[in-house]
Amino acid sequence: MSEAAPRRAGRPRKAILDRERITLHALELVSVDGYEALTMQRLAKSLGVAASALYNHVSSKQDLLQWIQELVMTEVDTSVFDREPLSEALIQWATSYRDVFAQHIPLIPVIAVLPVSDSPRTLNMYERVAQSLRTAELRDEAIVPTIVALESFIFGSAMDTAAPHDIFETRNHKDATPNFTQAVSDQRATGLNTSDDSFQRGLYALVAGLLATGSKNE
Repeated sequence: MSEAAPRRAGRPRKAILDRERITLHALELVSVDGYEALTMQRLAKSLGVAASALYNHVSSKQDLLQWIQELVMTEVDTSVFDREPLSEALIQWATSYRDVFAQHIPLIPVIAVLPVSDSPRTLNMYERVAQSLRTAELRDEAIVPTIVALESFIFGSAMDTAAPHDIFETRNHKDATPNFTQAVSDQRATGLNTSDDSFQRGLYALVAGLLATGSKNE
């Protein structure tokens, strides 16, 4: 009778699951292929585990999206509110926010409408902005609309970073659009990135206008 092969020492190799690893894989799926690509089955496959094992750690796709939101929001810089005057702090915060989401454009339609009740890091960001706006004596009823207006502009500007270089090319319609064609030509002559230039111009105007119209002194 032959002897049985000796059992290998140590535990069998098994994919280790934790919140960080699950979230990073989910973020990669969404960032590459969009929200529709994120299914629990596909995520489990990318992690090398069965879907049943995944459900032991995260109960639903909604919870998973909250985890992704939390992870991405950690990259947004709110420390500027500790060291800069409000107007400059809002500009630097908004720029950081836009730059983060420019790297995760497929997430924008998802996170823009995702409730924040179970996202403490997102709530902490809003709290920091709201605190600064109240300290600067913005009217309480103007604080949320001010944040939403900035956030809408930030998300739109982040998406604009992916626009093609020739998006405003008039081609065969130059005779019918002489003013716009000239404006496009003049802007290109500056050598500035259209997306960045537009964002900065709009942001400075938006911040100035929102702070002026929301002030208790108005």
